[in-house]
Amino acid sequence: MFPEQGPPSSDQANPRVGLANVVVRGDLNGTLTRIPSCVVAVALRSVLGESHNSSDQGIIMLKRVLLAFALLLGTVVVVAPTASAKGNSCENRNNNNLDKLLECVTIDGVRSHQAAFQAAADANGGNREASSPGYAASGQYVVDQMSAAGYDVTVQGFDYPYFEELTPAELQQIAPALVDYPYFDGAGFATMSYSGSGDVTAAPEGVDLALGTVEWPADPSTSTSGCEPADFAGFTPGSIAIIQRGACSFALKAANAEAAGAVGVVIFNQGNGPTRISAFLGTLGGPGATVPVVGANFNVGVELAGADVARVFVDAVSETRQTFNVLAETITGDPNNVVMVGAHLDSVAEGPGIQDNGSGSAAILEVALQMKKVNPVNKVRFAWWGAEEAGLLGSTHYVGGLTQEEKDQIALYLNFDMIGSPNHFFGIYDGDESTFDQPDGFIPEGSAQIEETFEQYYDSIGQPYEDTAFSGRSDYGPFIAVGIPAGGLFTGAEGIKTPEQVLLYGGTAGDQFDPCYHLACDTFANVSLTALDVNSDAVADATLNYAMSTELINGGRSKGNFKPQGSPAS
Repeated sequence: MFPEQGPPSSDQANPRVGLANVVVRGDLNGTLTRIPSCVVAVALRSVLGESHNSSDQGIIMLKRVLLAFALLLGTVVVVAPTASAKGNSCENRNNNNLDKLLECVTIDGVRSHQAAFQAAADANGGNREASSPGYAASGQYVVDQMSAAGYDVTVQGFDYPYFEELTPAELQQIAPALVDYPYFDGAGFATMSYSGSGDVTAAPEGVDLALGTVEWPADPSTSTSGCEPADFAGFTPGSIAIIQRGACSFALKAANAEAAGAVGVVIFNQGNGPTRISAFLGTLGGPGATVPVVGANFNVGVELAGADVARVFVDAVSETRQTFNVLAETITGDPNNVVMVGAHLDSVAEGPGIQDNGSGSAAILEVALQMKKVNPVNKVRFAWWGAEEAGLLGSTHYVGGLTQEEKDQIALYLNFDMIGSPNHFFGIYDGDESTFDQPDGFIPEGSAQIEETFEQYYDSIGQPYEDTAFSGRSDYGPFIAVGIPAGGLFTGAEGIKTPEQVLLYGGTAGDQFDPCYHLACDTFANVSLTALDVNSDAVADATLNYAMSTELINGGRSKGNFKPQGSPAS
């Protein structure tokens, strides 16, 4: 899940990155081609032996199978452990009612997919970040599973901006006195997203500052520091530019400084009020800067503007990379009334992301596989999004590429991001705004009905629940932004559990809902099996209900005993 604070400040909207659509099948590493089943069989025999039953080994054999594929195919492919607990009844029958589907969507099935995602990370540096081999292996696994189940599978490629700090940045005044400013601290500084790298020691030089001082007499509220090339008239090339926030984007300020010969850039807060003093998380919007750029506290900037020598150090990767979404839809169902079900597939670079968001990705995959023989009234389109952790980029790319006609064909979108948090609560996106108010028109009509669907399911099993903010934090954001009704579930990230929530759900008050959120410990073990089991069934219930009827959302027809309960959208 994208962090709570949302995208860092840029002082203007980020520029749109270049995007490309690619429709492919099969191998996602390099040239994309279908992997024939005979090749899979040869690879398995080379590892397991002709008569060996791979299902007997389960997870133990995953790494050995991965190695065989790497040798035979020049890529990494994850082979899922066989889930035999459900038996042949679920493999062969049409799960076209809720009782049958819920019987077949099991925690063991969901966990088998999470095990495959963990294996993909283990074989590829420990993470499944959107441009990594671990992500490619995870995507390949989903493609193989959904293709084998008979879905129409599409891989949609796109470019996205990537930024990662490799070591903590440093900002110092060297002379007249040595001062170390604290990193990632409100009293100090933070690295600008998409900063260039470098370790520079040079004279700092203020640029058209407005400090209300004798040297810089303009009022801080009037600052346009660095917004025009003329601001750098007389600037000494080889200096560190000390620039004040205000009036234009950080990207423009940094670009003008680079063009004037700055070897480093410090953009400090504007100082025109109590909320414009602290260091801030800024962004340059995308790759391009070649010198280190940081955002600093107002007082740090004032001090550096009067210093003799300063040092800026940033060690980061800032570049454009490629990734993809996986989309798989039913062959049948009304193509003019599409039900979309999605979860982001990528992790952060710090860990494998088996809860965030291997939980949602695994749950919708298991539901899709158990619905493979269902003949829905409405076409169902499952989506595994890439680069959510970079700012909802996969879903944004998908929605941005739709024509108005294609948007109108989507009846609703269901989103599942972090649905098995270890110290969980049971949260439903607040589509009726009964707890979390949003600006007028922010939440589309029909979202309240989706919330009610999940409430009815939880009520039916006696499960307590509560509203969770419907603020655009996850991949539903691009959908509601264009008027598509949405809803979904969430069990908590970095938020802190209250004593009142402990009475409802158990767990530990004062701890994070997910203590391993965005950390290396977000592994296969980082899960509440209870939450994941309950929510996997909730995913199945909502998906099948809407596959058969969207009557309460848009007046669509219903099938058989799928008669919706509740008030229709106006």
